[in-house]
Amino acid sequence: MVSYWYEGRCPESGALLRLPRTAFVEAIARDLMGELATDGVYNREGKMYGVLLVELPSGERQVFKAFSGLLNGCSVVEGWVPPIPGREDVAGEESQTLAALEAIKQELITLQKLPERVQYQVISDEFEQQLQVMSQVHRTCKQEREAKRQLFYDSLSGEALSIALEKLQEESRQQGIERRKLKAQQNTVLQPLQISISAADQRIQELKQRRKALSRQLQAQMHQAYSLMNFLGMSVSLQQLMPAGSIPTGTGDCCAPKLLHYAAQHGFKPLAMAEFWWGGNSENQEKVQGEFYPACVERCQPLMGFLLSGLKSQFAAPSRGREGSCRELTVIYEDEWLIAVNKPSGLLSVPGRYLDTQDSVLSRWRYCFPDDGEMMTVHRLDQETSGILVLTRNSQTHRQLSQQFQQRQIHKVYEAILAGEITEEEGVIDLPLWGNPQNRPYQEVNREYGKPSITQFRVMGRLGNYTRVEFIPLTGRTHQLRVHAADQGGLGVTILGDRLYGCNAVASRLHLHARELRFEHPQLGKTLHLHTETPF
Repeated sequence: MVSYWYEGRCPESGALLRLPRTAFVEAIARDLMGELATDGVYNREGKMYGVLLVELPSGERQVFKAFSGLLNGCSVVEGWVPPIPGREDVAGEESQTLAALEAIKQELITLQKLPERVQYQVISDEFEQQLQVMSQVHRTCKQEREAKRQLFYDSLSGEALSIALEKLQEESRQQGIERRKLKAQQNTVLQPLQISISAADQRIQELKQRRKALSRQLQAQMHQAYSLMNFLGMSVSLQQLMPAGSIPTGTGDCCAPKLLHYAAQHGFKPLAMAEFWWGGNSENQEKVQGEFYPACVERCQPLMGFLLSGLKSQFAAPSRGREGSCRELTVIYEDEWLIAVNKPSGLLSVPGRYLDTQDSVLSRWRYCFPDDGEMMTVHRLDQETSGILVLTRNSQTHRQLSQQFQQRQIHKVYEAILAGEITEEEGVIDLPLWGNPQNRPYQEVNREYGKPSITQFRVMGRLGNYTRVEFIPLTGRTHQLRVHAADQGGLGVTILGDRLYGCNAVASRLHLHARELRFEHPQLGKTLHLHTETPF
C-alpha cells in the first residue's frame, strides 16, 4: 500500500516521476525509530531522518539511512549516508566566514548593550520627572497670578495697577526662563550620549548588512560546490538546479536528496523511501516525533524532479488527460464574466513557485480551456481548505471584484470541526495577526506588528469531544480562521487536521470548508449568493 509519493517532473522530458512511501518502508522506518529511542544521542535535537529501500545490481535488497543537516555537529557519521559532495571544497571559506560571523555577533551584542543606552534612559527619566514637578509648580503659580490679577483690577488703578501687573508678568517670564534653562541643561547632558548611541546604531546597521552579505556569499559558494547526481548519470550543482532567486539555507542537506544522490552515485535502484521527525517536537510545533512527513516544499521538492530522473517507468505517474483534470473541478456558477468552483482539499488555488507545485485550480482551468487566457483568481483558499473559489474571465471584472474583497464587501461563511470542546455558543474573535518572515507560512498573534483580524463564530453542534463551528471572517488575513481557532486568546482549540497550528488528532484532511460566498455581481448588478455542501 502506498501512502505517499515522492514525485517531480523530469527537467528534460517533463514526465512526472514517482517514488513511493509504502507500508513496508514505513515499517523499516519504525524499526529505526526504535533504535533511535534506545540511544540518547539521537534525542538531543529534533531533526528529520530517512530510510531508502534499494535493489543492488546483484538483485539483493538493502536499506540506507540518513539524517538532515548535522548530527551533534558532525556531517559524517559511521553507518549513515554521507553528505552530498561539495561542502568539503569550501570548508576553508566556510570556517573563515563562520569566524567572521561570530565576531560580528559578539560586536552586535556589545553595541546593543552599550552603557550609554542605560545612562541616557536614566538621565532622561530624571529630567522628565524634574520637568513634570516644575510644570506642576508653574501651573499653581499661574493660577495664583490669575487670582491676584483679578484682585488688582478690583482694588488698584493707575500707576499702582501697572506696577502690580508688571510684577506678575515678570514672575511669568522668570518661570519661562527657568524651564528653558532646565531643557537646555537636559540637552547638554544627553547630547553626547545620543551621539554615542547614534554611532552605535549606525555601526549595528553596517554589521547587519555585512553579516547578510557574508551569509549570502557563503551560501552561493556552497550551492555552487554542491553537486547532485540523478539516475541518468547527470551531475549538476545546486546553483544550476535552482538559479532563480535565493536558495533556502540547508538545501541539499535534507534526507531525501542525500539518499537519492547516494543511490544514483552507486547504481542502486530505489524501491521506496520514508522520512520522519525524531528528537522532540520542532520549535514551531509543526513536526511531531515519530510522524512521517513528505519532502519539504522549499528545499527538497524543487530538486525532486532532477533527482528522480532516470528511474524505471514503473515509478512514472499515470498520465491524466485534459478531461480528467477538469472533471475534478466542480463548477457551481458560471457566466461570461466569472466562474465559481468547489475547490477540493489538497489542491492549490494558484500555481506555486516551483515545477512540482504547478497543479492548481487556475492551471487546470487554463489547460482545459485555453481560450480563457485571462482567467484569474480573485482570492485564494489554503491548499488544504476546500470550498468556493471565484475566478474572473477579464481584467475589468477582476479589478471590480478585487475591490469588493479589499473593502470587505464580500460576505464569507466557513464551516469547521474543532478538535475539542469550547464553552461559548457564539461570539467575536479580535486578534491581530502577523506573519513572522523568519517562520513562514506560520501566522501568530502580535499586538505590536499584527494587522487587525476579526472573526464571528457560532457553534453549530457538538459530537463527543468535537465541536462543529460556523465562522464568518470580517477580515481576510492569511490563516485567520486557523489561528483564531487555535490561539488561547481565541477559541483555544485547533481545527481538526491542522498540524501547522498544533492539532495532533488523527485526521484525513484539514476540516475547514468555505461554504458560502455572497457579493454583488460587478456586471449584472445583482447579488450572487453561492453555497456548497460541507464535505465532512
